[in-house]
Amino acid sequence: MRSPGVVALAVIDGMPIFELSIVCETFGLERLDLANPWYELRPAAAGPVRTRHGFALTPPYGLDALVSADTVVVPALPADYVDGDARLDPELLDALRAAHERGARMLSLCTGAFALAAAGLLDGRTATTHWMRTDLLRARHPRVHVDPSVLYVDDGDILTSAGRSAGLDLCLHVIRKDLGWEVANQVARRLVVQAHRPGGQAQYIDAPMPRTDGDGLAPLLQWAAGRLHRPLTVAELARQAGLSPRTLARRFHEATGTTPLRWLHAQRLARARQLLESTDLPVDRVGEECGLGSAGNLRHHFIRAVGVTPTEYRRAFHETRLSC
Repeated sequence: MRSPGVVALAVIDGMPIFELSIVCETFGLERLDLANPWYELRPAAAGPVRTRHGFALTPPYGLDALVSADTVVVPALPADYVDGDARLDPELLDALRAAHERGARMLSLCTGAFALAAAGLLDGRTATTHWMRTDLLRARHPRVHVDPSVLYVDDGDILTSAGRSAGLDLCLHVIRKDLGWEVANQVARRLVVQAHRPGGQAQYIDAPMPRTDGDGLAPLLQWAAGRLHRPLTVAELARQAGLSPRTLARRFHEATGTTPLRWLHAQRLARARQLLESTDLPVDRVGEECGLGSAGNLRHHFIRAVGVTPTEYRRAFHETRLSC
């Protein structure tokens, strides 16, 4: 197996610790039983720093470690750099530019995208950041194509994620690309998180739990979730909700952040994953139970969303069910 290489972690004074810990947990904790060699993590800073909540850190590497790394990760920035007037260290921005020019893969988690944008690396690129800061990123850096609706964007040599747990999704995505889906799935299980959330999944839902009064969609969502094996249509959902299809679409987006058909498709894929993990049903039966039809149709949609076949997914989870 080829080496996944050196991951340099850019550490800035005042950074929140959550995204820092994501990088340390995914790339910095050696899991040689899964892949040997594992990543080599090099935390890098201009000097001693403190996190947002006062934890003192002394990264063992200087900013020159960014330039020589195979992958560079910029976690969430201190709030003063995003919402205030503070400016990023020019030495950091120069190191980010030099790393990219040298051929390093560049990652940002949450508002770390502002650092990549300030370095000019996102100009003409599609990128994302925390949903609360997408408008600000677009206004401050108009040459960046900001997608506010996704968990992460893989633009080849530059990858950006939305906020919080989306950073973990992106790190698992990178492990999947570097070391394969089996390793990524096992890392996810040890972290007790979902093995794969597609980058195109909506990052934020305005009302994750719809209101349960008569105007809400909770009864409809519950009704539809119990009938995924049926070929549900928007017209049928609208009739069930007592709404016109157009009104349903509007309320659905307000409540779930997506369209009725996309929501149904996501629910069917989630149901397929559940059945593949927890039952021994034949793959064609799984397709029928979740409403994705034949085994071939299930395979098509599963590969597109998850990156592996249903059989491969089941094999990995059956083999790793007790490994964590």
